[in-house]
Amino acid sequence: ALMRVPTVYVMTHDSIGLGEDGPTHQPVEHLAISRATPNTYVFRPADTVETAESWEIALTSKETPSVLALSRQGLPTVRLEHKTKNMTAQGAYVMADAVDKRQAIIIATGSEVEIALAARDILQAEGIGTRVVSMPCMELFAEQDERYRKRILPGGPVRVAVEAAVQMGWDRWLTGERGKSTKAGFVGMDSFGASAPADVLYEKFGITAQAVADKVKSLL
Repeated sequence: ALMRVPTVYVMTHDSIGLGEDGPTHQPVEHLAISRATPNTYVFRPADTVETAESWEIALTSKETPSVLALSRQGLPTVRLEHKTKNMTAQGAYVMADAVDKRQAIIIATGSEVEIALAARDILQAEGIGTRVVSMPCMELFAEQDERYRKRILPGGPVRVAVEAAVQMGWDRWLTGERGKSTKAGFVGMDSFGASAPADVLYEKFGITAQAVADKVKSLL
């Protein structure tokens, strides 16, 4: 990063998702550390589509190294609509928009985009219009013009971010950029992980669709 060499780092353990490996293999702090490094793109793709897009950006970068934080567990494809445009190049984009009045925005990365979409289903069923924003690369989103960032994260709705890592680095998108501290929340990790199957750990640490939906409702 300091020498502006566009090295590509492929990281194989990104969260508590491969639970049986235990906390020594669950880097809850590494995303924040990587994002704090100047001149570095940190990608946490949600599925194979975002992974391919991230790889394209990394290979064509001229002077910025890239970190691809990939999951070890299997994930479903969540980008079901074909687009010729590389959406990851914008850093963040609307994965699913609110039906009727937009009351909440859930921002997620990687394996938690699936959880965010499930939380949206719960909230929409209760009449709470919810947008899901996939944010595979914070740094690229920060490079977009204010008009685009405002379109993706408009002021007004409740904002909740969900990521199986520590919160550090998320405040800009939750309470900054037209957000408010009284209408912002985070669902993620505040400790090291543990050894257990992934679904058990996600439940134990409260990173579930219901927990995200409950967080949104508590802020409305």
